[in-house]
Amino acid sequence: MRWVFLALAVWGAVHPMYWFMTYLGQGNSFGQMIDAWYVNASTTGLVWDLTIAAIALTVWVLWEAAQTRDWLRLIAIPATFCIGVSCGLPLYIFLRLRAR
Repeated sequence: MRWVFLALAVWGAVHPMYWFMTYLGQGNSFGQMIDAWYVNASTTGLVWDLTIAAIALTVWVLWEAAQTRDWLRLIAIPATFCIGVSCGLPLYIFLRLRAR
């Protein structure tokens, strides 16, 4: 099961990044991409949904890392905020399931 979560983390990094790079490759800027996230109520809701999920995951990662003193798990935080929850969450589960 652990390797399924690693595969999901890789997919969660590659698939969204493909679309971001496609958008930026069409001559759009990063600022335009962020503006597009707030173009209507639907996309704004999705941005807030993912932001709240990222914050909840961060709190969980910090709490569990402090409890277990397993600091490697903290790499899920930059993965979440630099790539997305679709990468950070399965990466964290993959790290959490490893043998110690």
